[in-house]
Amino acid sequence: MAGQTFVEAEIWTVAQTDQGNVVLVRPKGSDLAVPIFIGQLETQSILIGMGGVDVPRPLTHDLLLSIVSSLHAELTRIEIHDLRETTFYARILFRVDGRDFAVDARPSDAIGIAVRALCPVFIAESVIEEAGISVNLVSGLQLGEAESRAASTKAEKAAESPSPELGLVVSASSELEVERLQAQLEKAVALEDYERAAAIRDKLKELES
Repeated sequence: MAGQTFVEAEIWTVAQTDQGNVVLVRPKGSDLAVPIFIGQLETQSILIGMGGVDVPRPLTHDLLLSIVSSLHAELTRIEIHDLRETTFYARILFRVDGRDFAVDARPSDAIGIAVRALCPVFIAESVIEEAGISVNLVSGLQLGEAESRAASTKAEKAAESPSPELGLVVSASSELEVERLQAQLEKAVALEDYERAAAIRDKLKELES
């Protein structure tokens, strides 16, 4: 849309709520985040990309990036550019032979690609104004309270705490704990439980840092 203003953002977190899974897109330096509800498969794919989990076979977003690379194209950014009747709209921008192209995409697919390619994420200010909710609201309230307050500030929906609890208890100094988590990671990947695999990979990174 002509005259749109975009700000750079980050994929802040993925959370579980009573209404389903939500990815929160947070403009850099802002105290607001935009919640976008996504499906289970898209959630797993985003978590895999965020956690750098290796999978035996390429998933859809990995395949798309392989095609882009094979065509010698450059993925330049993704944009979440519109919100109409509770539906978010996104596009993927890339460059081929010096020419710029934009492809319409669901936000979940655009984000799934962005977290793998580590490309910039931009969101329209108009979307933030309409759907943004306070990060303090997201972090500090139970889901029911967050949902009611988000509605009053024109948010689509609200999410619970930005760190979904997956029942993983770790000890930062235990080598045995690292070995146990590595075994759990291998098992989760073998069972194609990629959401749990991504969470375990995050815990391993914390222990190894």
